[in-house]
Amino acid sequence: MSEKTAQIQELNKRIAQSSAFIEAIRNEMAKVVVGQQYMIDRLLIGLLCNGHVLLEGVPGLAKTLTVSSLAKVIDTRFQRIQFTPDLLPADLVGTLIYNQKLGDFTVKKGPVFANIILADEINRSPAKVQSALLECMQERQVTIGEETFKLEEPFLVLATQNPVEQEGTYPLPEAQIDRFMMKLKVGYPSEQEEMQIMRRMSGIQKPSELQKVISAEKILEARQTVNDIYIDEKVEQYIINLIFATRKPVKYGVRELEHMINFGASPRASINLNQASKAHAFLEHRGYVTPDDVRSVVLDVMRHRIILSYEAEAEDLTTEDVIDKLLNKIQVP
Repeated sequence: MSEKTAQIQELNKRIAQSSAFIEAIRNEMAKVVVGQQYMIDRLLIGLLCNGHVLLEGVPGLAKTLTVSSLAKVIDTRFQRIQFTPDLLPADLVGTLIYNQKLGDFTVKKGPVFANIILADEINRSPAKVQSALLECMQERQVTIGEETFKLEEPFLVLATQNPVEQEGTYPLPEAQIDRFMMKLKVGYPSEQEEMQIMRRMSGIQKPSELQKVISAEKILEARQTVNDIYIDEKVEQYIINLIFATRKPVKYGVRELEHMINFGASPRASINLNQASKAHAFLEHRGYVTPDDVRSVVLDVMRHRIILSYEAEAEDLTTEDVIDKLLNKIQVP
């Protein structure tokens, strides 16, 4: 047995032990959330990779319930912020308040000082409010007056947007949406799941109380373990090929996409795809990344990072279609 094989086997054992809490989280959340396994797993990937997630879906798909349940299960502070057109940056980050007794200004911290933030309908607020939140996401600190405050780890922003109603909304600019590690498309439940939801929600019994499964400290430890997951050079090259094919499609044998893409995926895409692939392997209790891990998360990491041309829009081509074409053309190691 080679030294590398022995190391990977040892890593596999360690990952199997340290990722045991994943099943506990899934089982606990199943008490409250019916189905939506895809959304739960992607939120866990965001949590393990220290990356923010944008959720897009019609109302009533348990987006808010799933996010708040996740915060309870991992014993962290949760804040839900409903974005509205009259929201101000100070309503998010906090402000200085004059104290008459002391004759001085004191800092009043805003709801962004929590571990898990649900930015509900982020496209309902104007650009200055979106920018204030995106600055917190990027810098992980907030400046109020002359003081700068570090945000407590783990710090995760899960933003939702409603794709149905576009009137009176402020779409996130491409440069800012790129700061989200993943964009999820949340779909409708299956017939069986909806039957279960209907039966559960039409009853008069009290909803199940969620138990704390893991502490925030353990999540931070798990992040370090995810970093240790082995990724082969061929799989790394596969990630680079997928990203570069969005920028130079002809070079990578996807000539039909040459005039369909205005701007390809940014370097953040390759970083995030690498991290998300490792976290996906962790969810599967594996110590190494396979090409299937990459293919499982590539849509979520890249769907908001490719800007299509008018020609593509005229042909009703979506970013998902473009990524599918790339997955079919780029050789899998």
